[in-house]
Amino acid sequence: MDTSPLIAFTIALGIAFPTHAATIHLEKSEAWSPHQLAAAKTSQQGDGSVRIDGNGTGTCTGGWQFTYSGITGGQAYRLSTHAAHRELANARDSLVAVALWGKWDAASERTQMVPYNYLLPKQTSASGTDFESIVRAPEGASELTVRYIFRWSSNGSSTWSAPHIETTTIAEPKPVKVCIVSNGAKVTAKTKHPMSIQGLGLAPEVEKSVNLWAGLILDACDRKPQLIVTPEVIIGGPNPLQNAITVPGPATQPFEKIAREHQVHLMLSVYERAGDARHNSTVLISPEGKVVGVYRKVHLATSEGWSGLTPGSSFPVFPTEIGRIGSVVCMDTMLPESSRMLALNGADIICLPIMGDLRADRLTPGSPHFNEDRWKAVMRTRALDNQATMVIARNEGHGSCIISARGDILAWNEGDQSIIEATIPTDPIRYWDGGDVGETTYLLRRPHVYEAFTKDEVLGPLSPKPADTKTSTLTP
Repeated sequence: MDTSPLIAFTIALGIAFPTHAATIHLEKSEAWSPHQLAAAKTSQQGDGSVRIDGNGTGTCTGGWQFTYSGITGGQAYRLSTHAAHRELANARDSLVAVALWGKWDAASERTQMVPYNYLLPKQTSASGTDFESIVRAPEGASELTVRYIFRWSSNGSSTWSAPHIETTTIAEPKPVKVCIVSNGAKVTAKTKHPMSIQGLGLAPEVEKSVNLWAGLILDACDRKPQLIVTPEVIIGGPNPLQNAITVPGPATQPFEKIAREHQVHLMLSVYERAGDARHNSTVLISPEGKVVGVYRKVHLATSEGWSGLTPGSSFPVFPTEIGRIGSVVCMDTMLPESSRMLALNGADIICLPIMGDLRADRLTPGSPHFNEDRWKAVMRTRALDNQATMVIARNEGHGSCIISARGDILAWNEGDQSIIEATIPTDPIRYWDGGDVGETTYLLRRPHVYEAFTKDEVLGPLSPKPADTKTSTLTP
């Protein structure tokens, strides 16, 4: 077996032993802590592992760190270790492993503005956690510090294997071009691809909408995108109990053909017929012309909830060659948990077909009024909070937009365009002190303190206040 691409290191008693000649060298292994009052108990083990124990105080923070030279900027590395632990308050909270692309002062908790990455934790048992990341060293990096952190547990212990480092490769991310199609009131241009698809046995209203949107989608295909997204429930109306479509079925066949012939992913928003139920759904069609996923709107608008429609009960994410794609629909975006559930399920791209968001209305009695500032604030926040690209297709056209994980608006529709497009950035997002925003977003989570999120009885500010519970007896 040829091991030449690999550089693996073990550490025993402070000495590095490479598996073969290599340029990376362990320069130093040492205990660290932000202050002597916080220092954890540390020791080296005979097998090359290191131990970190609590010091009996609430300030306990510290551990071990290992500094290497010979790092090559731009090279991808696989970094890993294993921690065996016991009697910790919470292992996910208490144990952290970080790779800093440079030297790190052993008497400081500060990152000193040097780029760094977390090693991602995976609990393998009640008493064991693996840490691993595949990351690319920043250009110009020549040193690496791997730090083990023990914190937030006054007692308990952890025994860590020595850092394992090997070179590897990472597929370069490819640009993804996205289009949103619209037929808003201000759009005057006619489709260049008028359609007259017949003979599918569809209701007249459904056949008309299939022809309209097939033509609009073909216009977008002329721009060679990898993903096209439509506004909300464009197929299956206006009476969903009567006209909802089966998926896949006759109404999706023209779109499956378009996806296959133009090698594009399509996200259609439809009224779906599933047995005797009707749903407000999105349908993802692959470049192979196959329906690869269906999402059913979980949070129905008030009128929908009284209309005979049935809500969905999950937030699926579908892996594709352009990234992991999920969807929410309209009222779902009122609940931040919806987009977060997609993100937690791995979504890189969140599609949002939407008629409107009441938070971007006037918020006072009267005719609806579209507030651009609040709309942009809500949608940009969704992207930033979840570190996912948001593709928002508004039925009115005005307000349709594509927003990067940085929160930047890449494309915006004033309502006068039938198609908007943007290419999703592929460059990594660094935080101001050197960390990766996505890693920070998800590794700072503390799920065990979020109990209220799943309690049915929790109504937030709608919960009765003590003064509201006083009653009086009325007598005739």
